Amino acid sequence: MTVKFKSIIDWNDVSETLLEKALAANMALKDKTSPGNDFLGWLNLPEKFDKGLLKDMEETSELIRGNCQVFVIIGIGGSYLGARAVIDALRNETSPEILYAGHHLGSRYLEELLEYLKDKEVFLNVISKSGTTLEPALAFRFMEEFMKKKYGKSRWKRIIITTDRSKGSLKKAAEINKAKTFVIPDDIGGRFSVLTPVGLLPISVSGLNIKKLIEGAGKALHKCEKKEVENNISLQYAICRNHFMNKGRNIEILSSFEPELHYLGEWWKQLYGESEGKEGKGIFPATCQFTTDLHSMGQYIQDGQRMLFETFLVVRKSKYKLRIRKNKKNLDSLNYLSEKTLDYINMKAFEGTLKAHLEGNVPCNVIEIDELNEHEIGELLYYFMRSCGISAQLLRLNPFNQPGVEAYKKNIYMLLKK
Repeated sequence: MTVKFKSIIDWNDVSETLLEKALAANMALKDKTSPGNDFLGWLNLPEKFDKGLLKDMEETSELIRGNCQVFVIIGIGGSYLGARAVIDALRNETSPEILYAGHHLGSRYLEELLEYLKDKEVFLNVISKSGTTLEPALAFRFMEEFMKKKYGKSRWKRIIITTDRSKGSLKKAAEINKAKTFVIPDDIGGRFSVLTPVGLLPISVSGLNIKKLIEGAGKALHKCEKKEVENNISLQYAICRNHFMNKGRNIEILSSFEPELHYLGEWWKQLYGESEGKEGKGIFPATCQFTTDLHSMGQYIQDGQRMLFETFLVVRKSKYKLRIRKNKKNLDSLNYLSEKTLDYINMKAFEGTLKAHLEGNVPCNVIEIDELNEHEIGELLYYFMRSCGISAQLLRLNPFNQPGVEAYKKNIYMLLKK
């Protein structure tokens, strides 16, 4: 079991300067001398994970799973995307239903959610460092009122709060009401927080093995310590991205042929968008879900402006074996596919698309996963985070801040007369 990386890049064409800078950036992460080094708590987390915290999350998730039908995660951005990426990729049908709130301001969604939950046994996990981010704070106000009507004073036994260690409105609410809490570490930003209780508690509630997820990330961590580029996927990916950008390709499309990886793409977009989109710099991260988007975006990728490159995320093995059977009438002319599995056809669709895009002068990378499981997803998540820390440094940026986020917040609050 392992994650593999391939690229069409001609390594002889990569400048020595870029290679040297990438190696230096990786070393700066390892030595914790990189820009924003006070937010590197995620870097070594897989190898030093608190066993007591792991046990606490597993026991809490068992309590929740045994006493609820619906588990609602309230959060936005990094407070929910990592968990949703893993949960959707590794669906467990025996788990309680996992639903989400506080990730937008759509009133219809929240009204329908509250109506749906009326006859369900519910637990909440509200995730926010400050507790005052507009979308989750509003959702929590509505949800807490709902829980009060449904459960009365006992509602706080069903509300799990993941927040700052010592300050913020949610911390105060937890202390006043003696709610169960988990801590968002001070030295880990939201988009790098999937391997903290922010991501791990909801993932555990879904019935997935968070210990294996951490072990997979630990395997990637060990490989990312290697100085040889050919043995370090995070270095390879960061170098390829920046090499393509230097050739005028400043848009990256992450493409997948597995619908369950949609939210992994959304997590990836936030990771790279917030880390690199600063000071007029950065590669614009976009996603495509194939084969669906071949019938909408395929034409542009193939024949449009040559300003993009593509990274395919491929799963080599599937546990699903839906097979095409021979049909006597063959009105759809599909008998030539008899006894082939749908997964086999999907893989050929990837191979054909890759060939076409390469012929259309689209530089391509391929990241391969043997199969979708906790270990390999944990490995992949860490590779992406480590590579992001390298790639942003190559642009002379601090990967761990997001100064532009405050601009729209300021305008929204002004218009709302806060």
